[in-house]
This record gives sequence, structure tokens and C-alpha cells, in this order.
Amino acid sequence: MKSVDEKDVKIIKMLMDDARISYTNMAKKLNITEAAVRKRVKNLESRGVIRKYTVEIDSSKLGYNIISLTGIDTEPEKFLDVAKNLKNEDFAKSVYITTGDHMIMAEIWAKDGDELTKIISEKIGKLPGVKKICPAIILEKVK
Repeated sequence: MKSVDEKDVKIIKMLMDDARISYTNMAKKLNITEAAVRKRVKNLESRGVIRKYTVEIDSSKLGYNIISLTGIDTEPEKFLDVAKNLKNEDFAKSVYITTGDHMIMAEIWAKDGDELTKIISEKIGKLPGVKKICPAIILEKVK
């Protein structure tokens, strides 16, 4: 598979900063044609380098005032089942299978501490195979 070159990396960085940046704007910054940018972006998409475009949400404006990065430990034979169950829950915005301190990490959105407690005790805690739940509430996103 063809590797990305310096211009591709710059395109990726621009899209990561602003997924709505126009091809015209990128072309001006890179000193290439809009058609060249369009072709490069399509190529990056077709090769799976760019998988999707997304938005960053201010969760508090939607009423979610508590965001928790939650580590979840399970019985070894159940961790994939737990991860699959979590990915289907609306409160879990991201779910990762990890190495390190916890088998699963989930980004949990809750309206307040009471709702987070209910999610942990009544939803996550009752999934078959869950042994330990370690929430860490995010105070501020720096980057």
C-alpha cells in the first residue's frame, strides 16, 4: 500500500483541525490545485486512511455535565461480550478494548452524578462478567 506523503499529512492535519475546511482553502494553503486536493482526499478515503468525518460536541450544552473515562475489568472470557453490550448503550460515547490497567475503557456521558452512579451500578455493574468499574471524571479537556 502506498504510504502518505508530506502533502497528504498536511491535508489530514487540516481536516483534523476542521473537518469542514473547503478543498479551495486547503489548495491555497498547500499551493496546489483544488482538483489535486480533491484527488488526494478521495485517495485517502479509498485507502481507509480517512475513515469518517465527525464533529466535536460540547456535551454540557446537551445537558451532559459529567463525562467519565471509565475503566472496566471483566472475567477474561466475558470482556468481548461486555464491550459489545457497552457499544450499544447511548451513555457510552466511545468504547475501547485496551491493555494496561483495565481491559475496557469507556467514555460515559451523564447528566449529573446521580445518573453516573445509576449507569455504573445498574447498567455496567449488572453486565455478566463485570468485576470492577473505575470511573475517572474529566474536569477539563485540554486538547
